Amino acid sequence: MTPAEYVATAGASDLYEITSSQIVLETTQNSQLRSFAKMMITQHTKSTADVKGAAKRSRIAAPPPKLTPLQNELVTQLSSESGPTRDAAYIAQQKAAHGQALAVQKAYAMEGKAAPLKAAAQTIVPVVEHHIIMLKAM
Repeated sequence: MTPAEYVATAGASDLYEITSSQIVLETTQNSQLRSFAKMMITQHTKSTADVKGAAKRSRIAAPPPKLTPLQNELVTQLSSESGPTRDAAYIAQQKAAHGQALAVQKAYAMEGKAAPLKAAAQTIVPVVEHHIIMLKAM
């Protein structure tokens, strides 16, 4: 994965996490899920800033993140649900998305070509792992 591909992929992942979490916050009555979604917004906003800063230090362009077609589909699906059905869909989507995010972050943390981006990925890996542990408990 090139540095530019990593920046784009990580940015899309964070944007999806933030967007889907904002959607679930609109309606969830589940306090545990509400806390988790708020944490997702905060921590994925931070990781976006970290990657953007690392990209700048690496002299890699960091255009604004864009959702992939699949992520757009998932956001649309989540928006069409409500109540406990939305909550369940959100949890299922988060489990899958975090598994994918972990794979990307681990791969770049081990084999990334741009040192600042590699360091950012290394700090993001344990955060994503913690999110996965939390999701398994839901």
